[in-house]
Amino acid sequence: MKLHILGIAGTFMGGVAALARELGHEVEGSDQNIYPPMSTQLERLGIALKPGYEAANISADCDEIVVGNALSRGNEAVEHVLDAGLRYTSGAQWLSERLLPGRDVLAVAGTHGKTTTTTILSYLLERAGRAPGFLIGGVAEDFGVSARIGGGREFVVEADEYDTAFFDKRSKFVHYRPLVAILNNLEYDHADIFPDVAAIQRQFHHLVRTVPRRGRLLVNGHDRHLREVLAMGCWTPVERFGFDPSFEWSARKLRDDGSAFVVLHAGQELGTVEWPMLGDHNVLNGLAALAACSAVGVDVASVIPSLAGFSSVKRRMEVIGEHDGITVYDDFAHHPTAIQTTLAGLRAKVGAARIVVAMEPRSNSMRLGAHAQALAPSLDIADVVVFLARPELPWDADQVIAAIRGDARAVADADALVARLREIARDGDHVVFMSNGGFDGAPRRFLAALRDA
Repeated sequence: MKLHILGIAGTFMGGVAALARELGHEVEGSDQNIYPPMSTQLERLGIALKPGYEAANISADCDEIVVGNALSRGNEAVEHVLDAGLRYTSGAQWLSERLLPGRDVLAVAGTHGKTTTTTILSYLLERAGRAPGFLIGGVAEDFGVSARIGGGREFVVEADEYDTAFFDKRSKFVHYRPLVAILNNLEYDHADIFPDVAAIQRQFHHLVRTVPRRGRLLVNGHDRHLREVLAMGCWTPVERFGFDPSFEWSARKLRDDGSAFVVLHAGQELGTVEWPMLGDHNVLNGLAALAACSAVGVDVASVIPSLAGFSSVKRRMEVIGEHDGITVYDDFAHHPTAIQTTLAGLRAKVGAARIVVAMEPRSNSMRLGAHAQALAPSLDIADVVVFLARPELPWDADQVIAAIRGDARAVADADALVARLREIARDGDHVVFMSNGGFDGAPRRFLAALRDA
């Protein structure tokens, strides 16, 4: 079968492309924003990428069109597919029909932390000898890809609450029918499709409804919104995770930065995690993944030591280089809570060293201003903030800049951003680029500027 994937450079759709290719299908695709790491993965797989959404980009001999949720009615490619009567489906539906039947699906849901937790869980199952399949919303360093079929029974999927496609406005995760579901957290996000938190909670409850009685729900016990979801009805055994020792799964930190913690199940110590990850949010991510392993019969104590070698995901506080004592990070930031917890973990590690943040409000919710009031407080830990306020940003960035505690200023484009960072960066600084988009290649451009100076 020959597939054309519309929106192929997105992290989810790029994973679908990789899985389809592994199944033996011929795959091509198009997108209007093609950048690493997904573009690199697709090129390595030999998948033809066509820029833009012109109808001519879809080969006439394609058997099926897989449509990403970034495309809407009015898009030239979408209108061509409909007018021509071509067979089409969504990425989530394709996955649920072609790959998930007969597998034990482990789904990782939450406003943030999904990609990292999905990667940790896949890594742990691999170390346990389970050879899992997975689809991760990023390229996992330990696997070198974002998706694979796997030879084992388990399939781990990043379960996104964003809508499925222009013709299916349910959250993607309702398609996956998991045996085990991790509910990491629930906050307001995706302001372009959800009017309020209650609308997101309804979608999460749709997911809860699909988990069987023989399965498991692993829920962040600290999260009020998730407790409210479960109160809407629950038919599956629930285990909570968090820092409270009364939870079924709990962590006791040994270092403030989260790089070492004790894992407890039902009050019994199972082992100590020592790993390269930072922050309380990653402690919870790791704890949830360990609980999910237990839910499918893995001896947790036996896999805890393997986390010392975990390498995480590209663009999750990824150190892309160091020069003249300046360390440069690339981080996929899309929500104020994730920004704050990420910077808190870095602060706990680097102490009094300067943290310089290059911030781009790139997600749909960020660009719509849904998180504008929370953005400045989330950056309190930074010493310096350079804010990329593109001219098309529809809200006043000056108010956010004025509310930031540290030294902050706005620039209009990536060239000015790199130039400003080059002026202020000094020996000992930790420079963190935070955006869930391509950032016009700014992180590596800045690193190159340091090296060329």
